[in-house]
Amino acid sequence: MAYREFVSLVHKSTKRDYLARVNEIDKAEVAEKAIQFGQDYWDGSRLTGYGGYKYDGRWRKVADAMIAAYGLKPGMKVLDVGSGKGFLLHDFKEAMPGLEVAGIDISPYAVEHTMESVKPFCQVGSAAKVPWADNSFDLVISINTLHNLYNFDLHAALKEMERVSRGGKYICVEGYRNESEKVNLMYWQLTCRIFHTPEEWAFDFAQAGYTGDHEFIYFE
Repeated sequence: MAYREFVSLVHKSTKRDYLARVNEIDKAEVAEKAIQFGQDYWDGSRLTGYGGYKYDGRWRKVADAMIAAYGLKPGMKVLDVGSGKGFLLHDFKEAMPGLEVAGIDISPYAVEHTMESVKPFCQVGSAAKVPWADNSFDLVISINTLHNLYNFDLHAALKEMERVSRGGKYICVEGYRNESEKVNLMYWQLTCRIFHTPEEWAFDFAQAGYTGDHEFIYFE
C-alpha cells in the first residue's frame, strides 16, 4: 500500500474560509441539508456544499496522473466509487479514448446531473455494496467519499473495492495530523461521519484487508 498524491493537485489550489462555515449560519442546519446529497449540496449555497459543482476541467490533471501511474490503456476498466457528476470519469475518457468507465454514487441528484458523456455508465448505489462481479476493474478509485460513511459501511466499502479490483486501487479521504487541522476539518466539513488521523485510517485499511494506494486531504 503506497501513499500517492493525485487530488492534492486540485485541493491545494482552493482557499477556504473556515470561520465562515460556523459564523454565518447554523452549522447543524446546513449540515442536515448537505447530508441529503441533493440540490442544496451540489448546486446550492457554498455554505451548504459546493456552491455550484460545475465542470471546469480541473480534474484532467488528476486523470492524466492516474493514467500514467497505473499504466491504463484502451480497453481497460475504471470504477469511481462516489462518482458525483462524473467529471473525473469524463476526463478519463477524454485523456484515454477507449477506456471503459463506470461510476456509482449515493446521490440520485448527482447521477441525474452527471455529464452526458459518461451518464450511461453511472448509477445510484452504495459504496458498501457495489453491483459488480469480483475482479471486474483494472482500477478502482474513491475520492472524498468514504469519510462520509459510518464505520460499519466504511469497512464494507473497503472490502468491496478490494473485491471488484483486479489491478490498482486508490482512495482519497480527509484526515488530520494535529489539533489545528482537526478543528479546521470540523469547521469545514458538512457530511463527514469519520474523523481520523492517518494512523487510524491505516488501522481501518488493515482491518478490511485493503491493499491499494491512499491519499489524505488535510485542512491546514
